[in-house]
Amino acid sequence: MNTKTIFSTKTLILFSFAVLFSNCTNLDEVVLDEVSSGSTSNPAGALAAAYDRLGDGTFTDHGAVFSMQEYSTDEAILPTRGSDWGDGGKWRAMHEFTWASDNAVIGNNWNLLTNGITRSLTAIQSAEESTIPEKKLFLAEAKGLLAYYLYTTLDLFGQAPYRDPMNPNAPLQILKADTQIDKLITDVEALLPDLADMGSQQTHHGRFTKQAAYGFLSTMYLNRAVFKDRYNASSSFNFNEAAVTGSGTDMDRVIYYTSLLIDSGKYSLESNYFKNFAIDNTKGTELIFAISQKIDYIRNGSNSFAYVSMERNQRTSAANRGTNAACITPEFYATWDNNHEDPRFNQAYQYSDGTWFTNDGTTPSVPATDIVPKSAGLPWFHFTRGIIAGPQYGPILLSSGSLEMVGNRIKVSPLYMEKSSTTRMDFTPSLTFKNPTQAVFAQNEINQGARVFKYEFDPEEGNGSSNVDIPLYRLGGIYTMRAEAYFRKGNTAAALQDLNKLRTSRKRESLYASAPGKELTAVDATVLYNEIGFELYWELYRRPQMIRFGKFDLAGTAKPVSQPFRRIFPIPQSTIDVTKQFKQNQGYK
Repeated sequence: MNTKTIFSTKTLILFSFAVLFSNCTNLDEVVLDEVSSGSTSNPAGALAAAYDRLGDGTFTDHGAVFSMQEYSTDEAILPTRGSDWGDGGKWRAMHEFTWASDNAVIGNNWNLLTNGITRSLTAIQSAEESTIPEKKLFLAEAKGLLAYYLYTTLDLFGQAPYRDPMNPNAPLQILKADTQIDKLITDVEALLPDLADMGSQQTHHGRFTKQAAYGFLSTMYLNRAVFKDRYNASSSFNFNEAAVTGSGTDMDRVIYYTSLLIDSGKYSLESNYFKNFAIDNTKGTELIFAISQKIDYIRNGSNSFAYVSMERNQRTSAANRGTNAACITPEFYATWDNNHEDPRFNQAYQYSDGTWFTNDGTTPSVPATDIVPKSAGLPWFHFTRGIIAGPQYGPILLSSGSLEMVGNRIKVSPLYMEKSSTTRMDFTPSLTFKNPTQAVFAQNEINQGARVFKYEFDPEEGNGSSNVDIPLYRLGGIYTMRAEAYFRKGNTAAALQDLNKLRTSRKRESLYASAPGKELTAVDATVLYNEIGFELYWELYRRPQMIRFGKFDLAGTAKPVSQPFRRIFPIPQSTIDVTKQFKQNQGYK
C-alpha cells in the first residue's frame, strides 16, 4: 500500500473487544467491516482498529519491524539456509547492509506503519466527532497511538506522512525526524492529563495509558539526540542538550519519566525473567504497554518470535515444529562470556513429577502428563528457554505421526536437521560462511547459529498462533533506560545500582538453588551496552541501541563497515513513484 492510497484504502478487520476494551462498552465483541477514513461512526471500533495494527504483524512478526530493528544489528541474523530462506536475498540483505529502496521487507514495513498512522487518524476523527462518555479518553489514546506509529516510522525511515484528520481537504504533509521529534514529545506530554492510570477506567497493559506514555517519553528523550543529528559521522550525539520541556537535559527527562514508573508501586521485576515472555504473562508484574495476544480464532496472536528460531525437527508436540530461520550472531553470543550463569541466559524446564529437561543429553525421558490445550490429548514437550547453543535433544516424530515414547513417557533423543538428515542439530555459536560477505549456508551447514527461545512456544493452534502478550514497554527495559541516562550524565554509581537491581532481582531455576544474578563491580560504556543487550535481546530495540553507542556502522559477521546514511532505511521507491512530495533519503538512489 502506498502513501497515495493510505487515507482511502478500506481494511477488513476482525477484532475482539473482549481482548482490548474489556467492559468499557456495551459490546462484548464487534466485527469491524471496512473501517476506513470515511467510516467514523463507531469510535470504539476505530480505536480498536488502530490498536489492532500493533498486533496484526507490525510488532509481533519477525518479518515486520523486528526484521529492521534486529536483523540489521550485531544481535540477530536470518541467513539463507540451503534451500530455505533465500527469498531473493531480502532477509540477508538486512544484515549485509545491501538493502535498497525496492527491498520487500522495507516496503512491507512502510505499508504496515503508514497504515497504523491512517488508522490512528481515523480513530482521532471518530472520537472528535462523537459524543460518547469516553470521548476524552479515546481521543487521548488515539493520539498516543498516532505518536507511536509516527515515531517508529521516523526512527526507521526519517520521514513520515501526516494529514489533518479533521480537514478532508488538508494537504499531505511530510514530517521529518529531526524537526518532528520535539513536537512528538510535547504532543504526548499534553495527553497525560487525559490518559487513564493503568488499571483505572478498565484499562490494562494493552491500552495506551499514562504509564505507557511515560515509557514512550523516556524512549523519545533517550533517542532525541540521534533524531536531531542522524548523520553525525563520529556518532558524537549531544545527549545532554536542554530538554524540550521541563528543567534540565534530555537525560534528566529520561530519569524523570523512568523514575515515575519505577517508583509508582504498580510494577515489580519478575524473579523468573522468562515469565515476561510466557504463555501466562497476561498478569505479568513488569508489563507496562504490551500487545495483548489471544488465540480466539478471529485473529489469533502471533507465535513468530518463538517459531522463527526453532528448528523444524524441534517439536513441542506432534502437531508443532519450528522453521529453522533466525539465530544470533557470534558477536552477541560472545558478549555473554563469563555470564552463562546469568538467569537471563538460559533456563531448564521442570515437569510436575520433578524431572528436569536440561538439553544436555542427561534426560532420557520426560512425563507425557502435560497436554496441549484444546488438542486431542497431544503430549506437550517443553524445551529450555533463553539462548540455546550446542547439540540439541528432544522428542522424535515417528512415521505414525506421534512422538516417540518409552513406556508412558516422551523419549528424549539426539536431534538431527530435518532438511539435512545426517547433520547433527548442533547450534554452533560460530557462523562460517563460504563467502564471508554473504550470509549463505550450504545444505549441510544449516545447523549453524545459536538460537533464541526467549518467548514461550505456544502449541495450542498450529505453529503460528500464540497467547503470549508481546511487551513494548516493561519494567526491565525502563531500568536500562534510566541506567543509560545516569551513565550519560556521568553518574556511574547510580547506573551501576540500576544494572545490579536487574541482575540480582532475577533468579535461576531451583535446579541451581534459585541463585540470583551476580552483581557488577564497575560499569563503563562496554559493560552498559552489554547489560542492555542481556536484558532486552530479541525485543526490537537493538538497532537504536547500536546507533546511540556508535556501533551500528562497524563491521561484523557478514556485514561491512557502513556509512552513516545506513542508520535509516530508504523510502520505498514505489511510494516515491506515486507521491512526489517524498524525496529519497540521503545516500540512496
